[in-house]
Amino acid sequence: QVQLVESGGGLVQAGGSLRLSCAASGRTSSMYAMNWFRQAPGKEREFVAAISRSGGSTLYADSVKGRFTISRDNAKNTLYLQMNSLKPEDTAVYYCAAAGDIMVRTASRMRYWGKGTLVTVSS
Repeated sequence: QVQLVESGGGLVQAGGSLRLSCAASGRTSSMYAMNWFRQAPGKEREFVAAISRSGGSTLYADSVKGRFTISRDNAKNTLYLQMNSLKPEDTAVYYCAAAGDIMVRTASRMRYWGKGTLVTVSS
């Protein structure tokens, strides 16, 4: 079992930045590729970014490419999402999730989920 707890959400103006963190406990999180997803009100949960077990490879949704950066510190069992140039359409609850051995974009293939942290971007 892996327990995931997100933090770092909040209210920010458009153009601003936030850094989300996801602390993992239980089985070593370095065993898993990790993901960030988000869900806006009235919309389906969508893929944001993924990172390999080592941190050497990353994937991004087109909507965040160039603005968001996913990273991980396996020594601290922590996943990060640096979000820059935020837009009102980035407003959502952000979830971290643990996948299997390889990076995938599909929510249904995640093994463990955090409870999410709310990011609100005002215009």
